[in-house]
Amino acid sequence: MQIAYQSSTGKVRDKNEDAVGAFKNQTGLILALITDGIGGNNAGEVASQMVVTHMEEAFEATTISSLDKIETWFKTQLAKENTAIIDESNTDTRLHGMGTTIVATLLDGKQSLIANIGDSRGYVYSRGEFTQITEDHSYVNELVKHGDITPDQAKTNPYKNIITKSLGINSDSVADFKPYTAQPGDQILLCTDGLTNMVDDADIEKILSLDEELQTKCDMLISSANQNGGLDNITVLIAQYDSEVTADE
Repeated sequence: MQIAYQSSTGKVRDKNEDAVGAFKNQTGLILALITDGIGGNNAGEVASQMVVTHMEEAFEATTISSLDKIETWFKTQLAKENTAIIDESNTDTRLHGMGTTIVATLLDGKQSLIANIGDSRGYVYSRGEFTQITEDHSYVNELVKHGDITPDQAKTNPYKNIITKSLGINSDSVADFKPYTAQPGDQILLCTDGLTNMVDDADIEKILSLDEELQTKCDMLISSANQNGGLDNITVLIAQYDSEVTADE
């Protein structure tokens, strides 16, 4: 398993409220995640970094070796993070209303679980096919699902940044989980909306298809988003299964 990631403030924002990390537990399972903070002042930055820092500490201490059991652990941890963010925002008025999206993948040598809350996304690039795995928790996506607008209209809808679920804000910390069975060479892409609002799927797919190092691909994705305006923070993470997938990776 290879993992690379990169983050950028973008061309407009004065600070980066995204956070990213990839960690192993005691049995070799991998957790990779991206968070995108919500809230004024430094509140979004605080919430997003809290989640990544706490997840790293908690995950690295676990001895769980099964994805089924780590999913249960992850759900419990998300509830703890949700409570921690709300408690912190209630004790400091400068942090009131803070929250964060999260997109994560839990990996072993063959299987993956991709989880999300909010509009940060998880994709898979497999054998020439680029597929969005997660579903946005957003107002505009609800309009698309109900047939009120088309996916193309959603891209330019003025309300597309309104999310309907996040960590923090309220008591709902339940993520969507999507299982995925890897093929040799498959790539999982996690990213914030700073990428997907600036770079079309076809251009993301083209970069992932290149015979380049993962870090180079991450840098190219960031560069493309910035070249197209860089209107938000941009964070990407790529996890690639080795050409020979093994169960004890």
